[in-house]
This record gives sequence, structure tokens and C-alpha cells, in this order.
Amino acid sequence: MIWQTTRYAIDLTRPRVMGIVNITPDSFSDGGQHAGTRAALAHCEQLLKDGADILDLGGESTRPGAVQVPLAEELARVLPVLREALKLGVPLSIDTYKPRVMQAVLDLGADIVNDIWALRWQDAADSLDGRQVVARHPSCGVCLMHMHGEPRTMQVRPMEGDVLPAVQAFLRQSAQELQALGVAHERIVLDPGIGFGKTVAQNFSLLARQGELLAAGYPVLAGWSRKSSLGAVASPPPGSTVPAGVHERMAPSIAAALLAVERGAAIVRVHDVRETVQALKVLEAIK
Repeated sequence: MIWQTTRYAIDLTRPRVMGIVNITPDSFSDGGQHAGTRAALAHCEQLLKDGADILDLGGESTRPGAVQVPLAEELARVLPVLREALKLGVPLSIDTYKPRVMQAVLDLGADIVNDIWALRWQDAADSLDGRQVVARHPSCGVCLMHMHGEPRTMQVRPMEGDVLPAVQAFLRQSAQELQALGVAHERIVLDPGIGFGKTVAQNFSLLARQGELLAAGYPVLAGWSRKSSLGAVASPPPGSTVPAGVHERMAPSIAAALLAVERGAAIVRVHDVRETVQALKVLEAIK
């Protein structure tokens, strides 16, 4: 199986690790650590040394409760890093939902658009939408994610009941609509959107039944890294009754990544690249 992107045909016959590069001051896990261009590029280089196959650059936090970043500010964060990162010889994904950002990064040579809104978001003052941007591009890859609601309120009013049928139907329809616009099947990857408008139980239900998402015929990307659902089920630190915090979720994150891969995920999006790569090598050894 191949994921066709702007510059690379990514072989998905083995699981690929997508390293997270948050160029933001307020991301839930590492906000501010890599906010400047120099710091972000140093982090990119470290993730590649750690074994990342793909880098995912993001200039706006989409954590629960996040407030939208103005277009100009997101571009000012992302474009300088992208210009330099394009020299690193690795597929570059841009985590954005704004069509004008998509257009700008693809014009520079970015390989993948990774969109929490699955190309649905449209600026009220602009007729351009993400589907148009991606469809006009001859070969960029795209990851379509399921999200219930929007970041500011998605965990205030999460989904109800069995979420898998709704997630499955949405992702299948989104992919098919994009293909109808001329986007080749091999350019599309699907993400069930762990933590985006789902309860803890619903997130783990999606992991348990992740194999059912493969029936749509597209590769699946799993994004469990450091999510609050992992903190909710992980044992609290010794002497504490508080659930595991963000920086105490590495082991649960690696476990979730391995379980996702065992259930067919082709890409795992993670913060802790080196440790995830090591764990995947153990999984591969028993196969």
C-alpha cells in the first residue's frame, strides 16, 4: 500500500511514525517548547534522528477549548519552518484546517495536508475551501479526520452512544466526495479523531474496533499520543489520586500506538518518536 504525496510515495507495508512538531505557544503537551523557527527546526532534526518517517508541522493548537489563531499569525509560524524543513529529505505534513494556509504550504512544496476538519472548514469571508485546494493539487497527500463539533466546545458536548458507525460513515463519505473531485484514492488517509468530541469510553471503543474502519479501503492514521483518555485510565503517580498528567503518559501512549498498529493502523502520530520506534521494532520482531 502506498500513500502518494507531493514528493514521496510512502510505502505503508510497514507502520510509519509521524513526529509531531508543534510551532505553538499553547499546545496541550509541549506548547512553547518549539515555538520559534530555530527551536522547531532543531526539534525536526532530533525527531529524524529518533527515527521519524514523517514530520507533522502545526502552527495552531486544536486542543479542547482552543481559540482560533488568525491566518497571518499561523502563516508566520509555519512558513519559515517549512522553508527550511523542506531541505531535510523527509515527507512534511502540515496540520491545518485553513484553506489559505493549505494553499500557501502546498505552493512551497509541502507533501501532506493533515486536517482535523476533513477539508470542511471555510472562512466566512472567503469562498475557498480545503477540498478545492487539495483537488487542484496534482499529487499532495491528505489526512481526513473525524471531529464532533469544534475545538472550543467538542469536549463540553461530546458524541453519544456507539460512535463507530458515525465515524465510519463520515470518513467514508468525506473520502468519496474528495475522490469525486479527482483526488486519487492513494492520496487519502483517514483518522478516527481520538479525543475530538468523544468520551474516554468512546475513544477506547474506536481503538478496540479500529479494524472495522479499514473496510473503507483507506489507510488509517492513529493519533493517541499523550491524549487525556490515556491519563484517565493510567494509574496515578505514587501517592497521588490525580490521573496521570500529560508528561506521565509516555508509556500509555506507546501502548496505544502498538495496539493501533496491531489493529491495522498504517501511521501513528506521536510526540515520543524514539520510544515508539523502539516499541514497533519489538512488535516487528515477533512477526
